Amino acid sequence: MPERYHIESGLRILVQLPAEALPRVEAAVLGCDPLAHGDYDRVSFHSAAGVQRFRSRGGGRNRATEQTLEVACLEWQIFTTASGAALDALIRAIYAAHPYEEPVIHLVPARRCRHRRGMDEDNPNRFWNRDTADWVPPEHRA
Repeated sequence: MPERYHIESGLRILVQLPAEALPRVEAAVLGCDPLAHGDYDRVSFHSAAGVQRFRSRGGGRNRATEQTLEVACLEWQIFTTASGAALDALIRAIYAAHPYEEPVIHLVPARRCRHRRGMDEDNPNRFWNRDTADWVPPEHRA
């Protein structure tokens, strides 16, 4: 086992949604899972706005369309170790808060690396051992 890190297994969940829906979907998920990552929680990532493409086949709420339609949306990514009933509650929370009839939700088996606390803190590449970079949040500046 490596001394510097350890590996956890779980799911990477990717959700495509309009930007306006992200706060609502994220709040619903956080009601089920704190999205913890070591000493942090509420850990997620979302892409810049992109384009989701689809064609309605007419079997759902929306009528069929001849052409492929486009909707501006982003992709939100989280990692969870939830399984069983806890995972079911998390997915149900996404469905309940998402504006689509058929949300695009991908569940990808994944592994993540987690640091071992107290290791490598004098590394000159760590942000606290260098001049403060623009990306460092004000709350974490010396």
